[in-house]
Amino acid sequence: EIRNESHDYPHRVAKFPENRNRNRYRDVSPYDHSRVKLQNAENDYINASLVDIEEAQRSYILTQGPLPNTCCHFWLMVWQQKTKAVVMLNRIVEKESVKCAQYWPTDDQEMLFKETGFSVKLLSEDVKSYYTVHLLQLENINYIENLWITLYLKLLMLDVKRSLKSGETRTISHFHYTTWPDFGVPESPASFLNFLFKVRESGSLNPDHGPAVIHCSAGIGRSGTFSLVDTCLVLMEKGDDINIKQVLLNMRKYRMGLIQTPDQLRFSYMAIIEGAKCIKGDSSIQKRWKELSKEDLSPAFDHSPNKIMTEKYNGNRIGLEEEKLTGDRCTGLPSKMQDTMEENSESALRKRIREDRKATTAQKVQQMKQRLNENERKRKRPRLTDT
Repeated sequence: EIRNESHDYPHRVAKFPENRNRNRYRDVSPYDHSRVKLQNAENDYINASLVDIEEAQRSYILTQGPLPNTCCHFWLMVWQQKTKAVVMLNRIVEKESVKCAQYWPTDDQEMLFKETGFSVKLLSEDVKSYYTVHLLQLENINYIENLWITLYLKLLMLDVKRSLKSGETRTISHFHYTTWPDFGVPESPASFLNFLFKVRESGSLNPDHGPAVIHCSAGIGRSGTFSLVDTCLVLMEKGDDINIKQVLLNMRKYRMGLIQTPDQLRFSYMAIIEGAKCIKGDSSIQKRWKELSKEDLSPAFDHSPNKIMTEKYNGNRIGLEEEKLTGDRCTGLPSKMQDTMEENSESALRKRIREDRKATTAQKVQQMKQRLNENERKRKRPRLTDT
């Protein structure tokens, strides 16, 4: 019913030949009237849509998971839109398929995006059982390329000012929900709402900042669910009567196909109803969400990636997940002995798992490289319905 009542709008720019390799899926394109345009670029196209909900004073940029060749455009967009937070709702690899490029660093080695003039550094990482929060430093390094201009202006006794943004840095919060299945829903509204309220508490969704960037693989299913629930809860906070279906139809005017399955829509309703309890004054509800979500437990091996093993492909890094492993805690032991035992236990466990997964990982990498090579040869993107 939602699909039948949704309107289709022109999306011609996405279909231009020069933009085909910037789309992850052939059947997911931004509408021309709401697409985000890159500024000061030869090609202003990125598969991203600005969803503006005026009555809720909320703006989101919904986008696909960056491709190896669009990571540079992704960070350019984050900078130009003055975004404070990126919300990632997918994993790098899901069901043995690459859903997103590794566009942020996982260690102390910075990532450079020379095409658009940015570098990204990891400042901190807070790993929970089903989500991870990274603090990233985004730096505009265009001053290197513009150095000769700066020197020339100084020789002319002109004020260079900050127009070149030489070496300017910004701190970006990266909220990564690591256990949301593609085309599926989280295990419970409690865990999702606990995550959503973490994002809200950061102030990243407030109107005094640029729009938050929300993405999954295609930027429509999980991203649509997140945006719909947040928008409806904002409207409830304002005391407005809400029609969830109408809110979704309105959001679909900005990006096609938001919310992909009946389960995602059903989950959205459940999360909105549960979230309303907190808004209506139940002060204990957030504490209960945290307890139910068990966020402080160690991440499950197959859900919460802590490190990303990377493989070079055409000069870009393709990520494979390696989960965080923790040894059992020992009590009643001196701290040094306890630390040593934990380190030895963790080291042995890591070694066994590495050995067990070595052959499988190599096979996955080879398969992904073959698929990527095939896609490059065909210069034809898959359809979301094919995944």
